[in-house]
Amino acid sequence: MTRDDADATPEDTDSLRSDGLDRFPTPGPRNSLWSWPDAKSPLAVVRNYVVIVLARVCPSLRLKNWLLRRIGVTVGAGVSWGLESTPDVFWPERITVGNDAIVGYDATLLCHEFLQDEYRLGDVVVEDRAMIGAGAVVLPGVTIGEDARVAANSLVAEDVPSGTTVAGVPAEVVSRADAESGEGGEGGEGGEGGEGGEGGEGGEGGEGGEGGEGGEGGEGGEGGEGGESEAGGEGEAGGEGEAGGGPGREP
Repeated sequence: MTRDDADATPEDTDSLRSDGLDRFPTPGPRNSLWSWPDAKSPLAVVRNYVVIVLARVCPSLRLKNWLLRRIGVTVGAGVSWGLESTPDVFWPERITVGNDAIVGYDATLLCHEFLQDEYRLGDVVVEDRAMIGAGAVVLPGVTIGEDARVAANSLVAEDVPSGTTVAGVPAEVVSRADAESGEGGEGGEGGEGGEGGEGGEGGEGGEGGEGGEGGEGGEGGEGGEGGESEAGGEGEAGGEGEAGGGPGREP
């Protein structure tokens, strides 16, 4: 489905679909349904009707498929027809149902439209593994793509893209398989910061020198300043040296 298709009004959508249908004018004072015996053999329609009624109530899926093939429906392997599901009674040969598709309870596949001044015919194609919900109606000229899903009681008036889900009257796309399956990735965890180093301890101050003997005692040297720590703290101040001894003895 293109962006233009998504923005189309119901009238535009019907116009797009009907452009692909075969048209047959029916001149006369009455609507086209009065002309159905001229459009299709009455005996063929009676045969189709009887077979479809049997298929609608038949509990066996295998027998349903066999009966519908007898009147011209192209039925793939593993197709499931729900109870009372109904293919077109006039032109069932214009219906193709792919492998493992599901046509739900009371769903209807139409290949004809009888209007006032003409009738129209179109093929209906249900591709592999598509699903049609209960009570849905598919109009002539519609293709339901592979793995597509039609919600219950929907009116399908245009093609359904593969892998999408449609719902409503007329049916519109409400979800897509690729959008449902895509999940965002989780972000990575941040790394932990490193631990800071501990500062070194300050150095102890040096001891003061002792005074010389005999002379006047020298002043004790000042203690050395403590070395600075790695963390920048100052070391302990050194203690002052003891004062020198008393005056020396006379000889």
